[in-house]
Amino acid sequence: MDWASLDWEVLDNLREKFLSGSAAEGPYWHTITDLECYDFTFGERIGWKWDAVLSELKLHGWTPPRAATVLDWGCGSGVAGRRVVDFIGPADNPRLLLHDHSNLALDFAEHRGRAAYPHLLVDRASTRFLRGTEPIDVLVISHVLNELNEIARAELAELLTRAQTVLWVEPGTHEVSRLLGTWREKLKPRFRAIAPCPHQGACGIFAAGNERHWCHFFATPPHGVQADSGWVRFGQRAGIDLRSLPYSFLVLDARAALSTTPPLEQSPAEQPARPTEASQVARLLGEPRHYKGYVKMFACAPDGVADLMLQKREAPQIFKALKRADGPLIYRWTRQADRVVAVTLYFGQPPMTESTDAVPPAA
Repeated sequence: MDWASLDWEVLDNLREKFLSGSAAEGPYWHTITDLECYDFTFGERIGWKWDAVLSELKLHGWTPPRAATVLDWGCGSGVAGRRVVDFIGPADNPRLLLHDHSNLALDFAEHRGRAAYPHLLVDRASTRFLRGTEPIDVLVISHVLNELNEIARAELAELLTRAQTVLWVEPGTHEVSRLLGTWREKLKPRFRAIAPCPHQGACGIFAAGNERHWCHFFATPPHGVQADSGWVRFGQRAGIDLRSLPYSFLVLDARAALSTTPPLEQSPAEQPARPTEASQVARLLGEPRHYKGYVKMFACAPDGVADLMLQKREAPQIFKALKRADGPLIYRWTRQADRVVAVTLYFGQPPMTESTDAVPPAA
């Protein structure tokens, strides 16, 4: 598949199904061409979101189980499962199982998976496996929440009881992101949140007064996409801003030996000393809003979510970096009311630290 052979009418029809909500009514793949066109365009954009999530997991030092059984549930064209297998690497000999309510999607995803990994086991998940009790090392879920009926939600809930780790990526819309948050709250007793959460407590988004907010982030498209004539045409025809890749996600780990998969409060890169009471790890949600001399940031931290301000004169380097931010916006900072007064980059060697406050941030 390339831009010359792409069937634009197929993409128009798929886009209409996604926008109208009719995609939730049942399988919407009618030919292999549908899946080829989707995988080349919409699917590739989903792959870029997965790239952002998996790159962040590398920063955290998180690793999935070895010799993992990966179940790509609701696989569609299989782009998510393939990205995860690439992340795990062939040396760990993962097994990729696929499941979808469309047999045509399974045909495509299975073919693409076997072509990409000729030395790995790529197969459809059997009914016996799906209804059994065998542990699922890595459960991959991608862009399914707005298509699930009651039966499918029950099936997913049952699979989550068997999962050791969960990698879940969804669109970055208000509705879907908050829905994903409700699943996090249900799963919290069994799993530790590896990302994006900077804490293990209740989700601050659901606190009273935060109804208009949601947990979402933006992935960076590959270099050159905005200058590519094919992608430019696709963006114009689909009504998509090529610069914007909003997504929400959840990475959960139920393994007992969590010392090798530290929570966000303990940076594997910097190994900070025990923070002072006023210092905490926080993550920016959405995008920072820039004004003359200061930036406003809606952030999630152990003490909840809040709209905070960082003045340029207090942290000029970080203020500048926020204008061209790439990657997860995670910081260790000290705040006074709604003002950030000391900032340390959570990731990065060496860490960038700036402060005008008397209380220094944790090293």
